[in-house]
Amino acid sequence: MSGTPDVALDARRFPIGRFQRQAEFSAEQRRAHIAQIAAQPANLAAAMSGFTASDYAAPYRDGGWTVRQLVHHMADSHANAYIRVKLALTEHEPTIKPYDQDAWVALADSELVSPLVSLTMFTAIHERLVAVLESLEPAHFARTMVHPENGPMTIDQLVGLYAWHGNHHVRHIQLYRESR
Repeated sequence: MSGTPDVALDARRFPIGRFQRQAEFSAEQRRAHIAQIAAQPANLAAAMSGFTASDYAAPYRDGGWTVRQLVHHMADSHANAYIRVKLALTEHEPTIKPYDQDAWVALADSELVSPLVSLTMFTAIHERLVAVLESLEPAHFARTMVHPENGPMTIDQLVGLYAWHGNHHVRHIQLYRESR
């Protein structure tokens, strides 16, 4: 039937569900998001453990990027998140720069550089990001940035998004591991 969503495809694309942007988060939800972000490097390392060159060259799902590209994407995306938080903390409602994630994973470094380099980068970024987030007062999480395509968002919303984003892609890699 035309216009009917492909539920199986959606489940493969969004194995933990789609991100649901909320207007506000409780202190408990915020702590949970920060804890999830803190755990993501170890979870990613475990998901990648023992992978071979052929694993990294394989698509993580039908029609998806390769596992290598996905790991590089995670480092790139979370580097942007870290910078966005710092901009929101140091500038008044900064406009953040979006980027074309498909174009980024098509660049040569995504093929030439080991995914282990991006795992190291992801781990270092998360250590710094978590240190910043844990140092903030509750009022800081209401500071805003403006995404040109998605409008204003608070640091709280960005933290929720990246807790979901990292978990989303770690689950993709876990599913790839289970299917090989």
